[in-house]
Amino acid sequence: MKDNFGQPAMLRFLVILTIASGTGLQAWMILFNNFAVDMAGLNGQQIGVIGSVREIPGLLALLIIYVLLIIKEHRLAALSIVTVGIGSIVTGFLPSYSGLILSTLIISFGFHYYETTNQSLTLQYFDTHQAPHVFGRLKSLAAAVNIVVGSLVFCLGYFFEYRTIFIVIGVIVIAVGCWGLFQNPVSKAVVVQHRHLVLRRKYGLFYFLTCMAGARRQIFIAFAVFLLVKEFNCSVTQIAALFVVNNVINYFLSPLIGRAIVRFGERRVLSLEYSSLILVFCGYAFANSLTVVMILYVVDHIFFNFAIAIRTYFQKVADPQDIAPSMAVAFTINHIAAVVMPVIGGALWMVDYRIPFIAGAVMSAISFLAVQWIRVPKIA
Repeated sequence: MKDNFGQPAMLRFLVILTIASGTGLQAWMILFNNFAVDMAGLNGQQIGVIGSVREIPGLLALLIIYVLLIIKEHRLAALSIVTVGIGSIVTGFLPSYSGLILSTLIISFGFHYYETTNQSLTLQYFDTHQAPHVFGRLKSLAAAVNIVVGSLVFCLGYFFEYRTIFIVIGVIVIAVGCWGLFQNPVSKAVVVQHRHLVLRRKYGLFYFLTCMAGARRQIFIAFAVFLLVKEFNCSVTQIAALFVVNNVINYFLSPLIGRAIVRFGERRVLSLEYSSLILVFCGYAFANSLTVVMILYVVDHIFFNFAIAIRTYFQKVADPQDIAPSMAVAFTINHIAAVVMPVIGGALWMVDYRIPFIAGAVMSAISFLAVQWIRVPKIA
C-alpha cells in the first residue's frame, strides 16, 4: 500500500485490535451457552431475552457521535477493546440471569463500538482502491482468529473451569486494549470529522441497503441454524464442523472479495450477492436435504462479507468529514432489524417455518433492484 496518511501505522493498529476483539467475542460466544446452562441454570426464554439485550448496544451506536466530542476516535477504539476484556472477566464472576444480562451488555458495547470505529477509521485512512482490500484482510483475519480461539478454548476446557478461562481471555484482551490506548496512529492529513448527527438525503440508498442487510443478517442468525436443528435434526458436532468450514473458507475468500469490489465495482458485486440470496432463501424454504441446506448455509455465510461493498459505496459518494458520524448512524440502522426481526420472524415461523425464508427472498429481490441505482464517481 502507498504510504498516504500514515496507513501502515493505522493498519497495524486496526489489525492488532481486531485480533483482540475477535478473541474476546469468539471465546465468549463459545462458552456462553454452556456457562449459562451449567452455572446459571438459564432456560430458553431467558437465553432469548439475553439475545435481544446483546443487540441493544448496536442500536445505540448513534451515541458514538457524542462520545467523540470528548475522546478521539482511535482511543475510543482501544477503550472499546478494554471493555470487551472487562465483559469477559465479569461474565465469569456473575453466573446468574441478571449477571449475564449485565456482562452481555458490557461485552456487546465493547464489540459494537469497536466495529463502528474500526469501519470509520478504515474508510478515513484508506482510499477507495485500498479500503476494500483492507476490509477483506480484516475479515480474513477475523476468520483465522475464530479458528485459533476455538482451538484454544477447546484445550483450556480440559484443564480449567469457566471462570478461569473467562479471566485469562479477558486479561489478554484488556492488555491489548491498554496497548492501543498509548498508540498514536493518526495523521493530521486526514479530514477532521463532524461531531454531530449527520443525515443526508443523498445517502438514502446507503441507509436503505444497510437496513436491508441488517434484516437479512437476522434471518440468517435467528433461523438458519434453528432450521438445521429443528427440521433436519443436525447434531452439535455437525454444527461445530459447519462453523469451522465457514471460517476456513472465509479466511481464503475474504481478500478475494475485496479485490472483486475494486475490479468489478459495488453494483456488480452486490447484484451477485442479492440475486444469489434469492436462490439461497428459497432453498432454505423448500429444500428437503440436510446436505443441501448445509451447503446453502455455507454459501449464505460467504455472502455476509459482500456487505463490504455497501461501505465502500458510501465512501465513494460521501463527504469525507461525514464518515465517522455516518458509520454510527449506519450501525444503528442496521440493528433496528436486530430488535424487530427475530420477534416477527418467530411469530411467522409458528405459522409455517418457510415464511421467514420466503420473506428473506423477497427482501433480497428488493435489495437487488435497489443496488441498480448505485452510481459512483469515476476515480482515477
